Parts: sequence; C-alpha cells; structure tokens
Amino acid sequence: MRMIVVRMTRYRTDMATERQPDLRALLASRGIRPTRQRLLVLGALAAEQNDATAQQMHDGLRARGETIGLATVYRTLALLSDQGVIDTLVHRPGEVCYRLCSEGHHHHLVCSQCHRVVELGECDLGSWLDDLGAAHDFSVTGYSVEVTGVCAGCTA
Repeated sequence: MRMIVVRMTRYRTDMATERQPDLRALLASRGIRPTRQRLLVLGALAAEQNDATAQQMHDGLRARGETIGLATVYRTLALLSDQGVIDTLVHRPGEVCYRLCSEGHHHHLVCSQCHRVVELGECDLGSWLDDLGAAHDFSVTGYSVEVTGVCAGCTA
C-alpha cells in the first residue's frame, strides 16, 4: 500500500480588503469588455467573503434596486469563470458556487455548514499526479481540489 503525503498551506481566508481591485482593469486584463452588468456581478462577488450562488447574487443585486435578470447573472458568471476571473465550487449539491479568489494555483477548504471558504496554496500534488499519469500513459493537464468539512466555528 502506497502512502500519499500532500502538503498544502493555508493561503487566504478573508479577501475583503484585497477584493477592492479595479474591477474594470481586472476585466480588461482578461479581454472582457467591462459592461454595467458585468461590473455589477463582479462587484457583488467581490463583496462576498466566501462564495455565492447565482441566485444569491441575483437576489442581493435586486434587493439593492439593481435591474438585472437572473439569466444575465448566469451568463456573466459563466463568462467570468471561463476566462479565469472567478473560481467555481461545487460543494452544494445541484448548485455551482462562485468566488473571486486570488490569482495563481490554489485549492479550497469549504465548510459544509456555513460555507466558509479557505484558499490553500503551495500544493505538492503536481509531481504525484504527473507520476500517476505517466504510470497509466496519461498526460495530466490540470487538477483542482475542493475539500469539504466543518469549520471550528460550526463545530463549537
């Protein structure tokens, strides 16, 4: 039996202060035209401490008096995800959650009760996956890890 040891360090937990980037510049850097709706959706996501579903973001925007359709929110999130601006998480059955994360390769710890998200960096999985892929004549082109559990705040 082969033991696998993976080292991941806590990367970021609260991006609230770092989430005030110039959203227009962020979109432009990815070749995305900064329309009003895209800025609204990205701004709402930047204000989220953890993650949010499209429905939650739509509800929040409508509660603020913004006129934006749910389909527009979904399309915008899909575009931002496809262009690597935001991350998607799948810890809620039947729903995709979205998060504006730090740049660079990282993974996530997600509390299944309060949905707190912790970013993890410095992952040692790459070389193990390369070896595993080579052993099976498979070329690994990417991977992501989302670990679901219960945070200390929810177990107290």
